[in-house]
Amino acid sequence: MKELSLRQLNRTLLARQMLTERVSMPAADLIRHLIAVQGQEANWPFIGLWTRLTDFEPAELNSLLHDRTVVRGTMIRRTVHLAHAEDYRWLYPTVRPTVEQSLRLAYYREACEHLDHTEFATAGRRLLTGRTLTRTEIGRTLAERFPTPHPDRLSAILGQITPLVHHAEAGTWGAWRNRRVSVSLAEEWIGAPLAERPDPEQLILRYLAAFGPATVADIQSWSGVTKLAEVVARLRPQLRVLRDDTGRELFDIPDAPLADPNLPVPVRFLPAFDNALLAHKDRRRAITDEDRSRITKIASGGVPMYLVDGFVHGRWDLRGETLRITPWHPMTSTDEAAVRAAAEELLPMVLPNTTGGVAITPA
Repeated sequence: MKELSLRQLNRTLLARQMLTERVSMPAADLIRHLIAVQGQEANWPFIGLWTRLTDFEPAELNSLLHDRTVVRGTMIRRTVHLAHAEDYRWLYPTVRPTVEQSLRLAYYREACEHLDHTEFATAGRRLLTGRTLTRTEIGRTLAERFPTPHPDRLSAILGQITPLVHHAEAGTWGAWRNRRVSVSLAEEWIGAPLAERPDPEQLILRYLAAFGPATVADIQSWSGVTKLAEVVARLRPQLRVLRDDTGRELFDIPDAPLADPNLPVPVRFLPAFDNALLAHKDRRRAITDEDRSRITKIASGGVPMYLVDGFVHGRWDLRGETLRITPWHPMTSTDEAAVRAAAEELLPMVLPNTTGGVAITPA
């Protein structure tokens, strides 16, 4: 059984994530390959596509959202992602049990402990049929029938038990933060029914193509879906089995290439929550445990990071008209020049129509 070094896993991940070199393909095809693109903050997916594609323009993804080729909503790990509409149709039913588990959180439990979920879901569907409404409108209207001291939470609860997708405007390129979100019934927005049953086999095979080789724990960490070991066991005869540097079993699709561990890779700037950094239980193939610990207290708010030699080297953020880079490790003059050049390439994308600059703080 072949053992893969950490560096080979790193290079293989980068290659499958289109991060070793930009590729020329339609944005819709890349989104299908990645399965779901983290979209908690509306602008981040645009940066994730820009860093992977040649000649990407925000108008391309805007168009995909408006013509409903790509949809935005709650999916894997109970967080907001973008997915191709055809993939959403099987993906949402597959992760739905995990989404519904959100109702156990104290935030929701207070508002829904006396709700009849079937009756509530029926009322919510009736309210949204043929309509697109803001979350405020949904909460206020449903509170008339289901009184609660927290009417603002009713729309969120409805989204946990009913497949809803965001109106295109909530996910298009534009202002950072403070977007008003309107939602529609997913089947109506897409114009096709969702799959009647989960498809964990497709989930696993598609994940391995984009993020493998990986352990069962990795697949579960990325998707939020549990009890996948038995599904992997069924698929095992058609999978390639490898090992990592700790002896753990890794699974992969047989024809997927394994990258050269010495493959040179460029500096890459990643958006906050990019799944290249979040798709494994053991994330050492992209970021060290020490560097992960640096951002533990602020990770939920989103921390955009950059890669040097394929691994996370530090973070970046926007301060006014400045793209600020905060290294976590010393840089050679060659590395610093490469980081600055990559940042200057990104600058017109994140701060268009400005005279912004790049600032690197001392490590």
